[in-house]
Amino acid sequence: MGTVHARSLEPLPASGPDFGGLGEEAEFLEVEPEAKQEILENKDVVVQHVHFDGLGRTKDDIIICEIGEVFKAKNLIEVMRKSHEAREKLLRLGIFRQVDVLIDTCQGDDALPNGLDVTFEVTELRRVTGSYNTMVGNNEGSMVLGLKLPNLLGRAEKVTFQFSYGTKETSYGLSFFKPRPGNFERNFSVNLYKVTGQFPWSSLRETDRGVSAEYSFPVWRTSHTVKWEGVWRELGCLSRTASFAVRKESGHSLKSSLSHAMVIDSRNSSILPKRGALLKVNQELAGYTGGDVSFLKEDFELQVNKQLLLDSRVPILVLLAVSSVCLTDATGPWPRGWPSLAGAPALSGAEGSSTSRPPPTRPSRPRFCLGGPTSVRGFGMHSIGPQSEGDYLGGEAYWAGGLHLYTPLPFRPGQGSFGELFRTHFFLNAGNLCNLNYGEGPRAHIRKLAECIRWSYGAGIVLRLGNIARLELNYCIPMGVQRGDRICDGVQFGAGIRFL
Repeated sequence: MGTVHARSLEPLPASGPDFGGLGEEAEFLEVEPEAKQEILENKDVVVQHVHFDGLGRTKDDIIICEIGEVFKAKNLIEVMRKSHEAREKLLRLGIFRQVDVLIDTCQGDDALPNGLDVTFEVTELRRVTGSYNTMVGNNEGSMVLGLKLPNLLGRAEKVTFQFSYGTKETSYGLSFFKPRPGNFERNFSVNLYKVTGQFPWSSLRETDRGVSAEYSFPVWRTSHTVKWEGVWRELGCLSRTASFAVRKESGHSLKSSLSHAMVIDSRNSSILPKRGALLKVNQELAGYTGGDVSFLKEDFELQVNKQLLLDSRVPILVLLAVSSVCLTDATGPWPRGWPSLAGAPALSGAEGSSTSRPPPTRPSRPRFCLGGPTSVRGFGMHSIGPQSEGDYLGGEAYWAGGLHLYTPLPFRPGQGSFGELFRTHFFLNAGNLCNLNYGEGPRAHIRKLAECIRWSYGAGIVLRLGNIARLELNYCIPMGVQRGDRICDGVQFGAGIRFL
């Protein structure tokens, strides 16, 4: 909670007419703690002044928005609670290294008998800060160097430069972040970046140079983000042995897209939750705002966590995760009656001939990959679905789901210490990935996604690395294997943040 100091409103004298002397025959009265607590809670007070010690370049208006609730407190307990909430809001701004709170009786000529002064002792961050750390992604590690300019203009603005060098991806970017005063959840950010990644399962090398602008805001219990993104994408072959299907992917493309994301998250932890649920819904539309790439993408993710047994000695957790993504290409022939995002007319219903522009020589739509220790376990990394000469091409639509059971380690070694970071893990995963024929209807698409389902089951051990990432070591038994799928029958290791 930090440091919160409080002084008594009316200190009790040790002697005097109001208390009396303490003689040998004095009778001591026992004061009940409940009565004292009741007095503190019912004591009417007024917060007359709020002081800040240590402010430098921070503007007053953004501070006033964060501590306004302190003046509305009516008793001492409420003053302490609202002061603590204000302290948390000030730390959330990311402009202070330390914030302490001091509550004292009001002094001065205008002091009321029940008046209070609240003082926030703050230490601002330096104008330039640097960081060096390692980051664990989905089966990928990277070294991250960062340079930040916090509180650039005095209203919690932040400029960040970050360079990341990883085993599969190298990136650097520059971002500007601006929150709305009094409502940190409403914020605006602009990003410039370059990302170079290697995808050995498909023999592709991708370089993205982009700019994005996004605005985040809350609505009731949901968090929304509206984003525009422009990306210049360059695809190339990773090796000379790349298949012809991959070589056709090579080239340059320009994407300009609008997207909206909604998140509802009631989990107690993002890495290994014990309770709560997560719902993510995302839509992305490319082609209307420029560029030579056009598509419509819809995806959602649902996760439900439930503790089955309340006994603290044998806590059992079940997790149900469902993730589904559907992508519609807007540059190829569209289903009958659908509008064309590229500005060309839809298919003619009478003659059955297409009057839209011909599809480009290179695929302009993104593709999705499935399989690996962070999705459908028991299969190789992104090695489910269409492939050509050993290169996995991904698909236009996929679904995946999992049922998981977590328990403490047998015999509870290291109980109450290091052993609490480990869990025994039992799982059942399933999913499918395919390409779609847009001349068919939704029923045909669903039927195609329901065919040739890959699934797997097994058990293992999970290690939680704080609230940053987690490691899994599982023994997997893949089932429903199709021709061309690459399996990992036996022990499989996974490290990352997001797991199916």
